[in-house]
This record gives sequence, structure tokens and C-alpha cells, in this order.
Amino acid sequence: MKTKLFLLGLMTSPMVFAQTHSEKIVKELSFEKISAANALIVSNINGNIKVIGYDGDKIQLEATKTIEAKTDARLEQGKADVQIGIIDRADTLIVYVRDGCNEFRRNIRGHNQNKRQSGWGYQSTRNDCHVTYDYKMDFILKVPVGLNVNISTINDGEVTVEKVNGVVTAANINGGIRLTNLQSKASAHTINGDVNIEYAHNPGRDCRFYTLNGDIHALFQSGLSADMSFQSFNGSLYTNLAALQTLPLQIEEASHGQGVKYKIKGHRYQIGKGGPLLDFETFNGNVYLKEKEIK
Repeated sequence: MKTKLFLLGLMTSPMVFAQTHSEKIVKELSFEKISAANALIVSNINGNIKVIGYDGDKIQLEATKTIEAKTDARLEQGKADVQIGIIDRADTLIVYVRDGCNEFRRNIRGHNQNKRQSGWGYQSTRNDCHVTYDYKMDFILKVPVGLNVNISTINDGEVTVEKVNGVVTAANINGGIRLTNLQSKASAHTINGDVNIEYAHNPGRDCRFYTLNGDIHALFQSGLSADMSFQSFNGSLYTNLAALQTLPLQIEEASHGQGVKYKIKGHRYQIGKGGPLLDFETFNGNVYLKEKEIK
């Protein structure tokens, strides 16, 4: 009898429908000072970021802003709060998202991984602040193929970079990272998600790839020559590389109280004739390192 009363209560409860607003934002950006060091930083809070290299000299930005709220008043507040911010530093362009509770600043302690890589990040306006709406900002950017890019998001999004020849730095917290057609130095760091890497030309500079809870899939061209470091707590290394030689362990020495503390840093290998360091690290996940087979 109690069960019937409970089910009846569920059936007669009023349903709350969310109000939704979606809009497209289009911008064209260019650098005041043009050089090989030009960089684009994109820092998101909720949503995807996709960057595609092309032969033009402008940055073509397209973003889809989506707001959901339970009342019209909250929806209007979200539409007003959530905006794209742009900081022009002549040779560097910074694109970020602002809402009613987070500010984007330089040299602060924020929760965005991007702050560790570029000196910029988010900070709450106050500890008790909370937004009364849900939102996403999904970015698609076409950028000059040789540009250096540094991109990050936090929630509800994937980070993707395609056909960019410059240095690529990518960070995520609750989502994966996919970097394809790479040619230069790359760094990828996520907490909950997979990291997928594919090189069109093998890198000539050190690279680092990390995920806490996920796998790393890395595909290189045949004839890869590099030094490699692998470290994982609950994961293994799988590879089709034949020319893989074990290197001596790397031991770090540091003062610890009145004594000396030693730390062994993972497993180290030489691939081919050796070269730049490829650093792979997971906690709960495997690393799949492959070289394209010659057909």
C-alpha cells in the first residue's frame, strides 16, 4: 500500500521544464605583430574546443553558446553573463569565457590547467558565488597552419587540434584530448579522459603526454628515433616498435629533512638512434605507442 501511495505522489508531482537559449557567435581575429612566435590561447570552462589549421592568415572563430535555466529571469541572466572575452597582446591572442562567477586573470591560482602553461587562468569572484543557470560554449577555430596554440577546457567538452604545425599545448579536466597531423612539440594533460596523438612528421623536440584516468594512444611515422619515458601506477605499455632498448633508470636526488631523498622516474627506453624525449605518464590507464607500418 505504501508503494502505491509513493508512485501516485510521483505521478502527480509538477514537472519543471528548463528554458533554453542558443546562439552562434562569429569573429575574425588577426595579430598586430606577426612573427613565428605568434600564439593563440583559448581557455574554456564548459564545452568543446576544436582547432583546425588552414592556409589563411586570420583566425576564424565560431562559437555556439547554449544557456539552460528553470525560469525566464535566470535564462536572461545567463544570456547577459556568459560572454567571450578577448585579450590582444600584439603577438598573442587570448580567447576566454566569462560568466557570473569566474574572472580570467594572469598569475593567479585558478583551477584551469591552462594557468600552469601560460600564466593565465580562472578565479572565482567570491567563494559563495554560484550561477543560477547551466551553460556551454563550444568553439571551432580555423587558424594559420604555423600558429602556436595553447587550449584548455574544464567540463563537458573535448579538446581537438588538427593540422597545426606549430607548438601545441592542450589541457582538459573532465574530457579527452585528440591531436592529429602534428609536426612539432606537443603537450597534452587531462585528468578524466583519453589522450590521442598522431604525428604527420615525427617531432624534433621534447613532448609530454599525461592522463590520470584514461589511456594514451600515440601514433608516429615509421623510422621514429627518440628517447622515451613511461610511468604508470595501474597501467602498462604496449608497442609495435621493434628497435626499443632499455636505458638506465633516472634517479632524482633532493634534500629531505636531515637526509637525502631519491626518486626513480619510471621506465626509460631508446627508440631507434635516440633523440628528443617522449614522456608518457598515466595513473589508471595504458599507453599504446605505435609506429606506422611501411606498406
